[in-house]
Amino acid sequence: MLLSMPKKKTALTSLKAQKKQIEDLVPMMPPEKKKMPTKWVWVVVIALGLIGVAWMNKGMVVAAVVNGKPVFRWDLNRVMTARYGEQTLEGMISEQLIADAAKSSGVVVSKEDVDTKVADVLKSLGSNVSLDDLLKYQGMTKSDFENQIRLQLTVEKVLGRDLEIADADVDAFIAANRATLVSTDAAALRQEAKNAITSQKVSEKLQPWFMELKDKAKITKFL
Repeated sequence: MLLSMPKKKTALTSLKAQKKQIEDLVPMMPPEKKKMPTKWVWVVVIALGLIGVAWMNKGMVVAAVVNGKPVFRWDLNRVMTARYGEQTLEGMISEQLIADAAKSSGVVVSKEDVDTKVADVLKSLGSNVSLDDLLKYQGMTKSDFENQIRLQLTVEKVLGRDLEIADADVDAFIAANRATLVSTDAAALRQEAKNAITSQKVSEKLQPWFMELKDKAKITKFL
């Protein structure tokens, strides 16, 4: 028993020595590097994203570059608003008033209606005139042209739904305007004449009807 005691002391001394060695090593380990705060990481990511979006959509900022000098989009918008803003705004207001009136009346203009009207317009101009020729002459895109046709058809449907055109009126119109009508088939000729009479009567009703719409509407302009 007396011989085994030194072994326990030796083992205990060894454990203490190892613990001391570990404690001595810990302060010598390099301190942990501070991490960048999360909010700054997001700031950098968002900034880079905005720069990327601005580059991809540079046309939204710069409209043109002349001899290295930019023409900014906001300057273009300012000039266009000063020159054409009032006229353009009035047109947009008119379109909205007509659209609201059509909706309240249950009037819908389909794509087929627009396509048929476009074909009629081209037919009236002769076989040598294509849609591209017409668009070039009018200085507008196909989308703009179709929107105008849709607006015209909307007005005709709203104002022409209660119109009654007698056969005698159709006969009289054909007799007076035969040279300007393009249809050769008898039924098509009468339909063309009827459409022309409808357009005339709608035109007569358009101004007072639209003024009434505008008077009843609540319009606030900030331009």
